[in-house]
Amino acid sequence: MATVYVGLGSNIDPEKNLRLGLRELRDRFGELQTSAVYRSKAIGFEGDDFLNLVVSFESHSSPLEICDAIELIHNLSGRDRDGGKWESRPLDIDLLLYNDLVVDERPVCVPRRDVLEYSFVLRPLAELAPDLVHPVTGRTMQEHWRNFDQASHPLGIVDVIF
Repeated sequence: MATVYVGLGSNIDPEKNLRLGLRELRDRFGELQTSAVYRSKAIGFEGDDFLNLVVSFESHSSPLEICDAIELIHNLSGRDRDGGKWESRPLDIDLLLYNDLVVDERPVCVPRRDVLEYSFVLRPLAELAPDLVHPVTGRTMQEHWRNFDQASHPLGIVDVIF
């Protein structure tokens, strides 16, 4: 059984779409542990603020099977993959970590680089699993968060109940 960490974000009807993403992940993978929900500015383009969170679950599914399930959930949200990477989206779900696996073979890239690059991924991950050791750096998520330039990507906690 693997421990899996997944990031979710949305800036198009975010509460509705995050609710959809959480429901679909729960239906496919069972009980979810969730971080708080964080608001962040769009990065790389002009757009509405994003709501983001990280969830964890236990699964017998392979990383590829999880990525396939994520794509099905994206489709349910109406996500259009024809646009660019830097655009508004109803739902964005990313496989962040799968145990201590290190793989970079599309579509599976774990640990995802976003973990160490963006506050909206690292902060909720450090909240959810502060003692989790990054499989490449050997440092905990809490250590990474303490050393992150938090002013570069300011976050606010949002009071949302799913």
